[in-house]
Order: sequence, then structure tokens, then C-alpha cells
Amino acid sequence: MDEAGRGPLAGPVVAAAVILCKPCPGGLNDSKKLTRLARAELEPKIRRRCAWGIGVVEVDEIDRLNIFGATMLAMTLAVSRLVDALGRDPDGVLIDGNLTPHGRRPEWRWPAVRAIVGGDAREKCIGAASILAKEHRDRVMREAAAAHPHYGWERNAGYGTAEHLEALRTYGPSPLHRRSFAPVAQSVAQMEMFA
Repeated sequence: MDEAGRGPLAGPVVAAAVILCKPCPGGLNDSKKLTRLARAELEPKIRRRCAWGIGVVEVDEIDRLNIFGATMLAMTLAVSRLVDALGRDPDGVLIDGNLTPHGRRPEWRWPAVRAIVGGDAREKCIGAASILAKEHRDRVMREAAAAHPHYGWERNAGYGTAEHLEALRTYGPSPLHRRSFAPVAQSVAQMEMFA
């Protein structure tokens, strides 16, 4: 399992859980180490040939729970959906990073879980999950860019680039901005000051 979207100022956090098929798609790696084209080619192969689940936590929940809590929830949802697709619980869960939802989310019921720092480059199943999570989230942000064109989300996926920060100062936050994140909260405060 891996997630995408912890750091952006806007949009959901997305987690994916994948059980690899045999033979697994070639070229799996940390999504950040792959080109956009390589990810786009691998995503449908993973979806077609492997068992997978996606968990999405929207902005209102991110602001309510905080980004860490929302990430733990997205991971829990992803494994739950994988279980639904697979028809049984996995024997274990490998997660990229240093923390897991075990003991942090009441819905988490899989005790055989292990966090692996750099796991998306070390374990092919985590690499596959990182590809699904990133591609899903990037697609959501490209679609959102059509309704909110000022922020450049089709290019920056909601991250705090100079272009995005300037648009936030100029136009203020959209409904998809995370108000609990400092640059967005500052933008809200600034807009209220001049209102």
C-alpha cells in the first residue's frame, strides 16, 4: 500500500492497495521515479491484472482529521476495498513509510502490517500501489482544474508551486483547498481582513 497527496494544498489524499498478479507487470517502481508516460502505461496493466483497492479522503475530512489522520483513513479504505475485490483478507499488508493505521484507526483489522521506509522502490507491490494512487489523484486534480482553472492543478496537482500560491493570493481558496494548511489559512485570513 502507498498514498499520494499528503503535501498538496488542495484536493483529496488517495491510498491504493495492490496484490500483484503472476506474472506482474514489468517496470514497477516508486511512482516518483517513473515518467508520466511510464505510469500511464503501467496503471491499466495493474488495474486489469492485479487485485487492488483505492481509498479517497476528501478535503473536508482532511481538515477535520488532519492530514495524518486522513492518510490513515485512506489506507484503511483502500485495504477494505481490496478485501472486497479479493473476497478475503490479505495475509499481510506492507505500507510505504514508517507508520501504519494499526492502532490509529478503529476500522483497521489487519494485524499483520509492516511499514517499510522507501518501500515503494523496494517492494514491487508497494510500487504498484504508488502508481495507482498517484495516477488516480492526478486524474482527479486534472478534472478539478476544469472547474477551477486559476490554480494550474493540471500542472501542479494541487502542490504549493509559485503559480498556485500566486493564484491563491489573487483569487482566494476554492472549495477544494485544505483550509487547515497554513498557506490556505493565511489566504483566508487575508481575504477576511480586506473584506
